[in-house]
Amino acid sequence: MRDLYYIEDDWDIASSVKEYLEVRNFKVTIFTTLAEAKQYLKEHVPACVLLDWNMPDGRGDSLCRWIRGSWKELPIIFLTVRGDSADIVSGFRNGADDYVVKPFELEILYSRILAVLRRTGNAAEQYLSCDGIVIDQNRHTVFCHSEEISLSAAEYQLLLYLMQNKGRTLTREKILEQVWDANGNYVNNNTLTVTLKRLRDKLSQPACLKTVRSVGYRMEDTI
Repeated sequence: MRDLYYIEDDWDIASSVKEYLEVRNFKVTIFTTLAEAKQYLKEHVPACVLLDWNMPDGRGDSLCRWIRGSWKELPIIFLTVRGDSADIVSGFRNGADDYVVKPFELEILYSRILAVLRRTGNAAEQYLSCDGIVIDQNRHTVFCHSEEISLSAAEYQLLLYLMQNKGRTLTREKILEQVWDANGNYVNNNTLTVTLKRLRDKLSQPACLKTVRSVGYRMEDTI
């Protein structure tokens, strides 16, 4: 099942779209303001975003620009009323992948979503996220609540391994083996402690990075 975020303030339209898509293997989360959608995007990256143009707290193109600042490959489909060609041009200029004109047939919207996903691939797999920490695996970049964080190679590999195993407790021995020994870097046990402390400091002591006493560490969502 693929996650889809739908930013739409008309609940009747949103409910119809949600019902239609969820029987077609999508999990649809509806947001009625741009601010709410932005907050959730900081915590989790979906497979696709449906974005209405006119929202109570602003225009959809402002959110599109914000998304493109961190997630360049995340598919975005604008929904706009008929005849608003300026909106369509602005949407593409700010990074939209496609648009659908209201009123629309649900079958048409569904086919556009599938087409965009075929072109872009599953962009959500490119991003790993946990409580506002996001790794872009293609670009080897890390963001914490939309702010890019500079990490050393060891810090990045440690965070990547923890995020790839989110929800699982990893022993210190396993982490040392996978992050360091797999690259031929044989180090002592203190190396992990020091690297993890630096990583926590750079990420502002995230609650989602947990110490499991006498065992190891675990990343898990707390929100």
